[in-house]
Amino acid sequence: MRKYIIIFLALTFVSCSYMPFTKKKDDASTTATKSTQAKGEKVEKAETGTPKPGDIKVIDGVEYIYARNRRYMLTPYESEYVWIRKDHYSTGIGENLFSGGASAKKDRDEMEKRLAKLEEELKKKGIAPQMVYPMQMGSLPLGMGFMPGLAMVTFNYPSPKMKRKVVVLPVSDTTNYKEEHLGELATKRLISRLENTGTIICIDPNTTDIKGILTDSSNLKVLNEIFGVVAVLKASLSDVYTSTSKIEGKQQQETSFAMSKLSVDVYNTDTGTLLKQLSGRNPVFLSREGGDMSSEKAKMKSIDLTIEMIADDLLKAVLTLDWHARIASIEEGKVYLNAGRLSGLEKGGVLEVYSPGEQVLDSKTKAPLGRKKGDFKGELEVVELFGVDASWAKPKKGTSFSPTDLVYVKQ
Repeated sequence: MRKYIIIFLALTFVSCSYMPFTKKKDDASTTATKSTQAKGEKVEKAETGTPKPGDIKVIDGVEYIYARNRRYMLTPYESEYVWIRKDHYSTGIGENLFSGGASAKKDRDEMEKRLAKLEEELKKKGIAPQMVYPMQMGSLPLGMGFMPGLAMVTFNYPSPKMKRKVVVLPVSDTTNYKEEHLGELATKRLISRLENTGTIICIDPNTTDIKGILTDSSNLKVLNEIFGVVAVLKASLSDVYTSTSKIEGKQQQETSFAMSKLSVDVYNTDTGTLLKQLSGRNPVFLSREGGDMSSEKAKMKSIDLTIEMIADDLLKAVLTLDWHARIASIEEGKVYLNAGRLSGLEKGGVLEVYSPGEQVLDSKTKAPLGRKKGDFKGELEVVELFGVDASWAKPKKGTSFSPTDLVYVKQ
């Protein structure tokens, strides 16, 4: 019996050491890989079966990337990966947090190489990639409690590409941490977030010298016609909670999480009414901070994340409002405007001049719909940009201009 057992074990050992089917499979796999690499030098691999992250396809001359869905885990029923237009693609919150810096950079570099190769193939075939407005991207500034290099919400410019002026009122602090002045912090962070997009100019309400409540319809009209402000933002910070615990181990270190809620009312200065109400809370798991002052850092991070949760909708609401400026004065044939380089004007740009129009009301609801343009007075051509945000123009058509007239970018 012992003899048979020894023979059985010897045969088993020999069969495990020699696996002809595996060898053939490896050879076939190597041959297929070499063949694929040889073909890959000429064209991108065709999309087959289930798409993988990083895959690229072209539909009607528009390039799409199969990438992580920015709203995954933040909004119910969202897929983890979706097809995203190339001009809409950028790394998001999750990608930056849950992927290492070096590997993420390597993936982006590889993606850029594949896109460049694909564009070359399109050019050879005579297919021009679809052109769109350049993508703008905001990011949280560096500092205590913030996440360095965190790419944020992306959006496209509306047309015309002019910066909108808004007034951000001091954020009302209704939390239990008033001694920490979180309202002031939230005001600064909100202003910084908006201005970092390159599409918003935040006006200090103290510089307007307007008495009373700025959200009153009469004051909103003044802000619109005199200062060119398109919206007033009134925000409040509430429901700030923190949780701190210590991790037992060789080095005891406290870890904190925080949650906060920010509500923003957007007032349309053109109609003098409330345009939109937004509110958001931050994902708690993203606010984690450790070490000394972890609770304070977590609260600061939660405010940034809460602002980011509503930033997309807030920007869309403001940027859809029509841009305009005003004739500040007229001297010796020069027409001075209260808008210039900062607002987005350029030398040689043509502007249309209208007198202030009347408010249009809905006949049924009596709700204001907006102000129509007044009488057309002519056109101006921008000659020089000066100061922080001023310019002067020369008349191109018409002459009867006055300091109360409004100017719009010619479409």
